[in-house]
Amino acid sequence: MTELEQNSILLKVENLKVSFKGENKQYIETVKGISFEIPTNTTVALVGESGSGKSVTSLATMGLLPPEQSQISAESKIVFEGVNLLTLSRAEMRKVCGKDIAMIFQEPMSSLNPVFTVGDQIAEVLRLHLAMGRKQARARTLELLKEVGIPSAETKIDAYPSQLSGGQQQRVMIAMAIACEPKLLIADEPTTALDVTIQKQILDLLQDLQQRRQMSMLFITHDLALVSEIADEVIVMRHGEIREQGAVKSVLEQPQDIYTRALLQCRPQLSQRPFRLPMISDFMQQQGQTWVELGVADQPRAQRPRGLKGNEEIILDVRDLKKSFYSRKGLFGREEFQAVKGVSFQLAKGKTLGLVGESGSGKTTIGLLLMRLQQASGGTARIYGQDILAMSEKQFAQFQRKIQIIFQNPYASLNPRFTVGQILLEPMQVHGIGTNDAERKKIALDLLERVSLPASAFHRYPHEFSGGQRQRIAIARCLTLKPEILICDESVSALDVSVQAQVLNLLQDLQDEFGLSYIFISHDLSVVKYISDQIMVMNHGDIVEIANSDDLYQTPQHEYTKRLLGAIPKGI
Repeated sequence: MTELEQNSILLKVENLKVSFKGENKQYIETVKGISFEIPTNTTVALVGESGSGKSVTSLATMGLLPPEQSQISAESKIVFEGVNLLTLSRAEMRKVCGKDIAMIFQEPMSSLNPVFTVGDQIAEVLRLHLAMGRKQARARTLELLKEVGIPSAETKIDAYPSQLSGGQQQRVMIAMAIACEPKLLIADEPTTALDVTIQKQILDLLQDLQQRRQMSMLFITHDLALVSEIADEVIVMRHGEIREQGAVKSVLEQPQDIYTRALLQCRPQLSQRPFRLPMISDFMQQQGQTWVELGVADQPRAQRPRGLKGNEEIILDVRDLKKSFYSRKGLFGREEFQAVKGVSFQLAKGKTLGLVGESGSGKTTIGLLLMRLQQASGGTARIYGQDILAMSEKQFAQFQRKIQIIFQNPYASLNPRFTVGQILLEPMQVHGIGTNDAERKKIALDLLERVSLPASAFHRYPHEFSGGQRQRIAIARCLTLKPEILICDESVSALDVSVQAQVLNLLQDLQDEFGLSYIFISHDLSVVKYISDQIMVMNHGDIVEIANSDDLYQTPQHEYTKRLLGAIPKGI
């Protein structure tokens, strides 16, 4: 390939303006005249928080914006190989998208059809765009599944999406996207919900495919640590505008824009543990129409000590906890799967126990067993000496106030038909907290203030809030019962780094004020190290290592722990 070919432009976005219809049917501009280029055989990362316009830009490129709810300015251009995609008809766009431009979406289970096998779904792309026959398409599908690293591809080709792991589902989406050998691959947050080891595998796979197939890639993410692992150039967006763009090394090592510098500081770092994580507002504030840097990026921050000394009061003592699931085998038999294989651990009062491991390791199952949302197959779990697993339903209902859980997805865990006030009042009414509704409302308003939400939120519905705000509502709901133990199940995994910092600071403030004890379940090892005193590593239902957080990261003992730590994105 000549230098001219290497530097030629495959996609050029000029003055892209996208507006969406608001509640009053007036259009609101969400992408505000951005321009950028994607050269051939190059990976460009598009970085920013939720609402920055990243995904809208990619959907506009693919022609997937809803025409009845959105409009693109007549001045805008999206030029692919010399053709303005915005001037093409729907039929012409269908010929380009899927063949020359392909997209991997963030959530594979929302993108894969649950009633068709993965083989049929990949073969459909080949038959539609390349006019292959059934036999030829199936043979090519098998080759693609092997290329993206699906184990036992001959068997998995006839599997349904629900029969595959999250990492395998994402590999199927990648196989579908590269089936027609596209010139441009758009990857929209393809690793957000994946374990750190699976994330590394997907990143390595995408990088390998990009280099072998000589294609360009637009990699969309909110995690700057991933950018240095995969991209050549980076574009930083905020509120529909490009704040900074350039070569990855120069932007990440010497960022020129205050927002880029703030983003880099917000994410928990393995090398330090400040008392409070910095947030975007710590670095910049708006004055009129401009943002002003506060000049605190390089100031030293006090560090928070972590770890157990061995003389702490134990609030939760778990012994030989087991959970088995059974499936039918043959006509009369059944097969046992041990999800949790007799684990034992303790949780110290006012401390945080981090729980890490890959999908299927048993992390979430432990949380569900402790909440009695699943029935344990054996073992004990004692809070202040009382075995909560041996209690009757009535006894546990009285005891349940002491232990609560914050689920991963605040969009699914809040009742959309209830106002925030109803969501907060209901558990207090069920458990008899407060003498009347007026007193309960006062408690609810106090809790909203504690989680930094306005009193006006009391009368609003969950859909009116962002993801980070919904997670704050979920935390406030847990606090209505004044628990002593909080199980945080991937409660910050899907949040932007700045919102994640806000929620982690809130959890730490609550622990400092009320002496709460946390079991913090996460696949993000940087976050776990920041918030945990002790870390427990699980693999296939077993605990392979427990240690103070600093000790585990500095001198891991088990090979599996070393492999997990080796997969953490290093950044620049």
